Amino acid sequence: MNETSRPAHGAQAPCRSGQAYAWIRRRRNALISSALRGAAYSSGAGAIGLLFWWLRHTI
Repeated sequence: MNETSRPAHGAQAPCRSGQAYAWIRRRRNALISSALRGAAYSSGAGAIGLLFWWLRHTI
């Protein structure tokens, strides 16, 4: 007669951790690129900071 619509047996809505993992998987290249760019900027800023610290204490 009038059956309620139910998902097929075994089909479930994805859990939050599964959704987050799928989001990361889809955007892996962008995330890796952003992480590498951030590491490069921070190491460059650290090197410049150390250079100026060294110059200040040497002169």
